[in-house]
Amino acid sequence: MQLNDYKPAAGAKKIRKRVGRGPGSGNGKTSGRGHKGQKSRSGGNLRPGFEGGQMPLQRRLPKRGFKNIFKKDWAILNITTLNRFESGAEIDKELMIKMSLIRKKSYGLRILGNGEMEKPLTVKANYFTPEAKKKIEAAGGKALVI
Repeated sequence: MQLNDYKPAAGAKKIRKRVGRGPGSGNGKTSGRGHKGQKSRSGGNLRPGFEGGQMPLQRRLPKRGFKNIFKKDWAILNITTLNRFESGAEIDKELMIKMSLIRKKSYGLRILGNGEMEKPLTVKANYFTPEAKKKIEAAGGKALVI
């Protein structure tokens, strides 16, 4: 096989549609826009949701609730999740993100006390429930607040 034998995959190169180039092309005269009307004119595209002057659906529906723009999304983990780490490991938010246990976008890390702690671990988080802190320290680990 030579370099001049290479061709793009079938269907990879699509020919541009040339409109307004005579009746033989199949897209001459009105160029596929139909006859008259707002959409046939240049600059006649309508914005999404426009209903011809009728009150649009998104404005007819009632508004409900409240969206707090200052809300902080915490990454929440139970201590049962921490049992997957090796004994004596130091666990922090970066390690949790690396292991895909929490999302990168979260504001901080909160540890809840659901389940039992089996290994002594050093856990660094923004917040511990009193139950979680008690269980981590009972297993011989440390709960460090960042």
